[in-house]
Formats: sequence, C-alpha cells, structure tokens
Amino acid sequence: MKPGNDTHISEFFLLGFSEGLELQPLIFGLFLSMYLITVFGNLLILLAVSSDSHLHTPMYFFLANLSFVDICFTSTSVPKMLVNIQTQNKVITYAGCITQMYFFLLFAGLDNFLLSVMAYDRFVAICHPLHYTIIMKPIFCGLLVLVSWMVSTLNSLLQTLMMLWLSFCTEVEIPHFFCEINQVVQLACSDTFLNDMVMHFAAGLLGGASLAGILYSYSKIVSSIRGISSAQGKYKAFSTCASHLSVVSLFYCTVLGVYLSSAATQSSRSSATASVMYTVVTPMLNPFIYSLRNKDIKRALKRIVVCRLPTAF
Repeated sequence: MKPGNDTHISEFFLLGFSEGLELQPLIFGLFLSMYLITVFGNLLILLAVSSDSHLHTPMYFFLANLSFVDICFTSTSVPKMLVNIQTQNKVITYAGCITQMYFFLLFAGLDNFLLSVMAYDRFVAICHPLHYTIIMKPIFCGLLVLVSWMVSTLNSLLQTLMMLWLSFCTEVEIPHFFCEINQVVQLACSDTFLNDMVMHFAAGLLGGASLAGILYSYSKIVSSIRGISSAQGKYKAFSTCASHLSVVSLFYCTVLGVYLSSAATQSSRSSATASVMYTVVTPMLNPFIYSLRNKDIKRALKRIVVCRLPTAF
C-alpha cells in the first residue's frame, strides 16, 4: 500500500474479528446477545426510575442518565459490527467513520463524567447528610448533567474536526471492529503530531480529573464511614455507594487494562478484543450490578412486572 495524499477517500475497512469464517456465526450470536441484554437491562433501569416516584431522587436521576448513555455508547459500535458480520462486508464510509468516532467519544466522555458526578452525589449524601437536599437540588443536578454533556460534546467535536485535516492512504484498513480514534490516526499519511497531542491531553485532563474527583470523594466517604460508631450504621452507609463503586472499578479497570495491554503487546487484534470489555461488557453488567445490589430498584422492577402481568392475561 503506497502512501498518498488522498483527502477525498470515501471508505475504510473494519477488520476487527474478521479472521476465521467458521467463527463468524458464533461471534455474531455472542455480540447480538450481549447487545440485546445491554439495551433491555438499561431500558428496565430507565423504566423503573421513571415509573416509581420513590426513585425520583438525585442518585437515581444520575443512574437513569447513565443507563441512557450506556445504551447509546454500545449502539455506536455494535450494530454496525453485526451488520458487517451478517453481510460479510467490512466497509464503512468516511462520513460514517467520522460520525461513529464523534458519538463514541461523546458517550465515552459522558460515561466518565456521570460516574464522577455520581461519586460527588454519594460524597454529599454520606459526608453532609443534613445538607443533602439543600445542595443536591433538581436544578443543580440538571446543571451537572448539562455541563457533562457540554464538555463531552466539545471534546468529541474538537477531536473529530481535527480528523478532517488529515489525509489518508488509499485502501485504508482499520484493525478494529469500530473507528477507534487512535487506530484511525495511526493510518493517516499526513503529520499527526497535533492530533496525538490533543488526544492524549484530553484523555489525561478529562479522564484524570474525573478519576481524581472520584478518588477524592471516596477518600472522604471512607473517612466518614470510619467515624460511625455502630457496625450497622457503617454497613448502611457503605451499601448506598457499593453499586457505584463496583461500576467505577469495572469501568476504569477495563479502560486502563485496554490501553496497558495494547501498549505492551502492540497487537491490533488483542487491542480489539480488550476493547470489548469497556464498549460492550461493562454497559451490559451495569444494570445487573445496580439491580442485584439495590433493594429500591428490585422493588420497582417487581412492581412493573406485577402491574404488567394482569394486563397480559
């Protein structure tokens, strides 16, 4: 493949999980199942929160937003992958690749920000319980979500617009199952120094700031819980943030694992396999973590099932 200065390239080829035709039906079935479980599970969380007035609190407001973002996050990559496997056509248009990249960055950023906002909510609830209703007013909660959308939108817009400046070689092949920005930048024929700088700066600043906020919130939460005298009080305080802590650990551990493994092996196939963890597996497990560990969610889901059963017969 000879490098060119073709800025009008019309399509890319997504080669992720394309090896072995005999495995394609198995991969298709596996990803379709995970995608349907992700959408159905997160829709149940949205339905439970919206239908139960007892769940109209800041914590569940943020959880509902996280469930919506998880559905969108998975939907940016998995449906296109399923279509490609089913049709045996690995092509994605240039415009489709840039669009997929934009929405992937948008919802990945929102996942990151919402987890930090939820950590702040737990910090206020446990460390300042008497001022919780004063601080976490509906307007303030809405503002936190709005700011998360704005910052994530600006970040994804900036990085995708910078992709338009790059020129690509002909017959570009992306060794991934979606247009992952780092993989696409590496295939450019023009200078990518500025793109690399912005990409790493945004990941360090936005991801690092959110993670630092989460760590600070939980350090204060742990200090407050240790100050509670009774064991029952400690358990009750910890149980209110156990689900969120599990989701945070799962999200950041998988993301860090992906980038550490890709940096260590330099294998595109292993990087694509590892990316499945935070693009598909994590959004799929989030509803299970919150529903299994949360009595309020389980109660709301039971009410939905009980109310639907009489109408079904």
